[in-house]
Amino acid sequence: MLYSLLASLVLCISTASSFSTLITFDVDGTLVSSSPGWEEGAHGRSFTHAVSSVLMNNEDSAGGTIPQLLEKHEFHGSTDGLILMRLARKMMGASFDKEDASSKLDLMMDTMYEFVSKCNDDEVRKGIAPLPGVIQTLETLTSHEDIAFGLVTGNVEGIARRKMHALGIFDTGALTSLSKPPRLGGRVWEGMEDKRFLGGFGSDFCSGNLDDQTRNYLDRGEQLAICVQRCMEELCHPDHQIERVIHVGDAPADILAAKNYAHHPSKPENVSVGVIGVATGSYSVEELRELCGERVEGVWEPVILDEGVGVGNMEAFISACGLKTDA
Repeated sequence: MLYSLLASLVLCISTASSFSTLITFDVDGTLVSSSPGWEEGAHGRSFTHAVSSVLMNNEDSAGGTIPQLLEKHEFHGSTDGLILMRLARKMMGASFDKEDASSKLDLMMDTMYEFVSKCNDDEVRKGIAPLPGVIQTLETLTSHEDIAFGLVTGNVEGIARRKMHALGIFDTGALTSLSKPPRLGGRVWEGMEDKRFLGGFGSDFCSGNLDDQTRNYLDRGEQLAICVQRCMEELCHPDHQIERVIHVGDAPADILAAKNYAHHPSKPENVSVGVIGVATGSYSVEELRELCGERVEGVWEPVILDEGVGVGNMEAFISACGLKTDA
């Protein structure tokens, strides 16, 4: 009995990884392109379904899609939690009760996931596709065994897993897998238990602040902090600390979330934070570069790639990460 316990302990310690770097990816506009009709896909439709089912007794009084119901700044670059709350306020009008809606936010996210989980892959993929070259780059990154890869996205975790599977991104093997739900806020997403990977998700944190537009990136910054903490707690040897965190994204919220995390109280000491801005979404190089501010060696190290150059441009992207393609 004692021998078996000691053997299990030795196995646990010996299989703990010594990652030197954590690289996290945004999804929409970074790994995945969105085309007209995305709002009619499974994820897009799940928002109004969840609000209607949980808060309105299935009465979709406002009708319409997300782009029809919300202003672009209310959903673009935001998180699923904030979008749900803003959508509920719009759909319910004067009957909207923020406190009640907040108390049912987890239930609305569960309802979103249940809706998406019942859709086939074609419905999940509707209006979205991996950006050109992304699959090949991710497959190449799997050779870098000292680097952990995860998602930092506003998506509900179960939906992110479902989308990554349907789009073939999960099958690249690049996203660092987790064998069990993480101790920090881990949830079970029925049907996706074998698609668990490292990340910080929209279902992990929501401030509930609907009118302060800075929350679009501050909430995402909290999700990045959660991802880093999960990496340290679940994947790294107790005596080892990662040295770099790099977030990759296409939107101002990504740049500012990473910049905010560089000074986050939970950030491990002596960890360098960087961002790789990719103008493969709706924003230009100039817009992204303007938000970076000054580079501070070892603290805040931003890189903005040229217009149209992103994760799918393998050599340029891997070089921006400080890696080599022949590793």
